[in-house]
Amino acid sequence: MGRYVIRRLLQMIPVFIGSTFLIFFMVYALGDPVAALFGDRAPDPATAAQIRHDLHLDDPLWKQYLIYMKNIFTGDFGTAFNGQSVTSLMGSAFPVTIRLTIVAILFEIIIGITLGVLTGMKRGKPVDTGVLLLTLIVISVPTFVTGYVLQYLFGVQLKWTSPSVSPDAPFNELILPGLVLALVSLAYVTRLTRTSIAENTRADYLRTAVAKGLPRRRIIVRHLLRNSLIPVVTFIGTDIGFLMGGAIVTERIFNIHGVGYQLYQGILRNNAPTVVGFVTILVLVFLIANLLVDLLYAVLDPRIRYA
Repeated sequence: MGRYVIRRLLQMIPVFIGSTFLIFFMVYALGDPVAALFGDRAPDPATAAQIRHDLHLDDPLWKQYLIYMKNIFTGDFGTAFNGQSVTSLMGSAFPVTIRLTIVAILFEIIIGITLGVLTGMKRGKPVDTGVLLLTLIVISVPTFVTGYVLQYLFGVQLKWTSPSVSPDAPFNELILPGLVLALVSLAYVTRLTRTSIAENTRADYLRTAVAKGLPRRRIIVRHLLRNSLIPVVTFIGTDIGFLMGGAIVTERIFNIHGVGYQLYQGILRNNAPTVVGFVTILVLVFLIANLLVDLLYAVLDPRIRYA
């Protein structure tokens, strides 16, 4: 296992370098950060030249990237155009989005897997048809529509929760935004669990467990569910990065100043240091989540061993 982890960590290095270079190239080569800094005003040529020199924008792109990578390994992600360091923006944004992602993942695991097991065990029954229809509707409706409808219903009409989230963003205020963020993924988890459960109910090892007279609950939890969770764990693991990076719509609806909000502001204002810095961290989140998912395979399925 140790050798496998080391090998995977070494494989992550070129992936990280390639991903961050593509992001750096797209942000810096396809836009002009200096022009975005001045907005509609035309900068003085001498001032613009000095800023480009200070930010190393007059250097070749590969050299700019090497300077950037050198800086981030010392914890310096640059300075946003509003004068704040990108590191301080991350310090305020990532904890909020991490809490929001935790709430969303809990909804996926608890509700999605439960509904998946229920429909998988009752395939073809009315409850199975109803849940499949409901998940299809959830997948079809855009997140911004679902978000505004639930915000109006639960926050404005029923007043069960606040329509917007306070700057501190405690967990109790993130329940509704977390549900909105998780809805589409929750629907996929439900359908994926249902399919996996339905396939494994016909497996030989399950018939053997039933023939031994094992309790039904033990058969479902220890045998059927454990072997059926491998594709679900794969989806949830990769979905962590998508939820953190794709929370732009949800955070805009509920006025949450997290990663999605900062990315939106950075893209809107062509704030290159902010966009590149935040996406660089999200790349690391994707890579680490994929590694943890691979390690969980061996826990769920004893037949899987890593050399």
